[in-house]
Amino acid sequence: MKKADSLQEYKAKRNFAVTSEPVEGGEASSDGLSFVVQKHWASRLHYDFRLELDGSMKSWAIPKGPSFDPKEKRMAVQVEDHPISYNTFEGIIPEKQYGAGKVIIWDKGIWLPIGDARKGFRDGNLKFELRGHKLHGQWVLIRMQDQGDKKPSWLLVKARDEFSRPTAQFSVVDEMPDSVSKLGNKVRHQVDNGKKSTAKAVPLTVANSPNTSTQVNSSNAKKAHLIPNGATMAALPKRLSPQLATLVTAPPSKGEWIYEIKFDGYRIVTRIDGKKIQLITRNGHDWTTKLATLAKAIADLKIPSGWLDGEIVVTDKNGLSNFQLLQNAFDTSTTQEIVYYVFDLPCYNGYDLRAVPLIERRSLLKSLIKNSSSDVVRYSEDFDAPATDLIAAACRLGLEGVIGKRHDAAYVSRRTRDWIKLKCTQRQEFVIGGFTDPKGARQGIGSLLLGVNDEDGNLLYAGNVGTGFNEKVLVDLRKKLNAVSSTRNPFSSETDMGKNTHWVKPLLVAEVSFGEWTSAGRIRHAVFHGLRTDKSANAIIREKATSSLESENAAAQLANPERPTTLPSDFKISHGERVIDQSTGLTKHDLIRFYALVAPLMMPHLKGRPVSLVRAPDGIDGQLFFQKHMETRLEGINLLNPSLDPEHAPLMEVSKPLGLLSAAQMNVIEFHTWNAVKTAIGKPDRMTFDLDPGEGVAWEIMQESTLLVGYFLDQLGLRSFVKTSGGKGMHVVVPLKKRYDWNTVKDFSHVIVTHMAATLPSRFVAKSGPKNRIGKIFIDYLRNGFGATTVAAWSVRARPGLSVSVPITWEEVEQLHSSRQWTVANIHTRLDRGNAPWDDYDNAAQNITRAMKLLDFTPPK
Repeated sequence: MKKADSLQEYKAKRNFAVTSEPVEGGEASSDGLSFVVQKHWASRLHYDFRLELDGSMKSWAIPKGPSFDPKEKRMAVQVEDHPISYNTFEGIIPEKQYGAGKVIIWDKGIWLPIGDARKGFRDGNLKFELRGHKLHGQWVLIRMQDQGDKKPSWLLVKARDEFSRPTAQFSVVDEMPDSVSKLGNKVRHQVDNGKKSTAKAVPLTVANSPNTSTQVNSSNAKKAHLIPNGATMAALPKRLSPQLATLVTAPPSKGEWIYEIKFDGYRIVTRIDGKKIQLITRNGHDWTTKLATLAKAIADLKIPSGWLDGEIVVTDKNGLSNFQLLQNAFDTSTTQEIVYYVFDLPCYNGYDLRAVPLIERRSLLKSLIKNSSSDVVRYSEDFDAPATDLIAAACRLGLEGVIGKRHDAAYVSRRTRDWIKLKCTQRQEFVIGGFTDPKGARQGIGSLLLGVNDEDGNLLYAGNVGTGFNEKVLVDLRKKLNAVSSTRNPFSSETDMGKNTHWVKPLLVAEVSFGEWTSAGRIRHAVFHGLRTDKSANAIIREKATSSLESENAAAQLANPERPTTLPSDFKISHGERVIDQSTGLTKHDLIRFYALVAPLMMPHLKGRPVSLVRAPDGIDGQLFFQKHMETRLEGINLLNPSLDPEHAPLMEVSKPLGLLSAAQMNVIEFHTWNAVKTAIGKPDRMTFDLDPGEGVAWEIMQESTLLVGYFLDQLGLRSFVKTSGGKGMHVVVPLKKRYDWNTVKDFSHVIVTHMAATLPSRFVAKSGPKNRIGKIFIDYLRNGFGATTVAAWSVRARPGLSVSVPITWEEVEQLHSSRQWTVANIHTRLDRGNAPWDDYDNAAQNITRAMKLLDFTPPK
């Protein structure tokens, strides 16, 4: 095929007046055949793998990216050839353009065919060696099924050689996530008489990579430590204020983040200037004398000049940091047990690293600490697991919570949303304004009166704390309170304590955990954890959690005063105690309260659409009834115009949140909706694919298959959204412009499914029936016919556990444990995310004409 012909499809898919992608061109590399891997954030992240052959770049899209593990067979969907000039493309493909999203050059280098490259490509068994910055050694691309002129799917597999490594030990896409575009074009490689080299290739320094860096031209040649790109030579700052984290209610869904344990201790930054060590608190107080043992341990590390950031803690018998034990260590001058967990390196060896991405600063910091025999100075590890799992584990262990940090965040001396904290319970500092006398046999004090400062510096009363003290603490607290006693009430607002209150000067700060804030600004269920001497009383304010970075809209929805967080006072529930799920003991009352809670999130998925109901009068273990038409008048559910479906009784619509409650009162468990709205019933506004796994399909296969369906839709230029079904499978939804009729949309969805099944017959089937899909997944396109329905987002499923269908992002698919991950019992853990993963759904309606042409589909007349 001629070069011009090979790029025809590439050019046809792009509007070069809008996108900055190259039209054509590019010269072959003088060093050999080039390869490039571009990391591409389209509607979901994937990796574009390209090999130079016959004047263009043969291209494959790899959803999960390459793996050095020979057991990992990574799906690679062949796409159109790209020009060689595309090897240098890095930037943003504009919205509404093919492949819209960010593109970076993740790796590049040369490739050496093993055998005849053209024959290997033609036969679907292409073997080669890669010599890049990240990818090395032998690989093979295996075509899964020959589809003639159609672009098939392949598998990219690492051959067993000196470079292969198990995924459990090394994931190249996770550990080396960034661009290599700042490097030169040449790659170090060795060729012996034109044959494949057996010598181990040496990766070049990679700009912005967490595992590579450039050599320091330092007088300290003995150290020869590596400094990341982006660092600037600078004198050691005399002072450094630490970066602070913002409290959030849910982890973010976008961006690359690391998560660490939230330690229960004092924040300490350390200045190292030759042999001089200074340990500085968050407020700038020098605690070096107090922490002499720690200062010596840091000096013994022989780290060149710089600043460290970390937290000092004392651990209990279970190895968990305990603030009270830390306070006791200072009170008794037994600070030898204090451990310093370091997590950042803002300055080092004559360089300012604050502009360097966090992941690179931490990589360098880890290299400085990892070979140390010190048990006093430790590296604060981060965890490769979903944030929600880490938070749950932290809470189970009795930890305070976790800290999340953006991979690419710079270090700034202020509070920022690039660092976030997620707490197991609410916990913060309070100013002590007074105390009460003890009662009975108790000594010292009864309770502490607590306050927070407002914006004008007034101390507002916030309640009291009377638990969390032992006898020693009670006696010691009384001495410290007596030393700052006062005759003046420091609070500007009323307290609810009696006359027998002792006032103190508002100088002491207490760390307190609590259950909630009341509407009157008081804390409830408070527990004292210790005094803080590292924070100024003047700086203590009420700490308010924000929603996660992507969930402000969901948080606003949930804060809506119209949201029925409790059932309407006049709503009557009959037989609310009736158990509807024997496996959990959940009752009808629990179900109705659930629908009251999710109503504001669910209504956008219901309003204007005909709905069908699944009823369970005797609980989910009894007989289930699928109801399309109203038998009993239900408040909040409207009858639609009979002309919408003239051959049947009028259809129903849930028009108000109260309709959900009315239906649940009538034993409705599930709500299913049409793919069209009542104002245009003949023209579907979405296309739905229900991935239904047969017997023997592992969940990991289900996850990968869902991503493959989404990626194939991407290749057709169709934007899609994903949600859990609440059952065994997953739902992929494509929003449409209301242009084509039901038959056209259904037939086209059938063509898509047939193509997927033909391309990957070992994975998908296009025919329903249990026998057809043993070990395979049926992609149900029948949901797209007139009158067919799909369970709505936020609907409960009539299955043991009462699972819930929940909208998610494509990035979250790989993080799921099951499609039944959220249930009536644990849905509160997802409410702050709400509909945020589908925020842009209403703006994503698209025309499918172009996609039809790509699959040679002609709409029926």
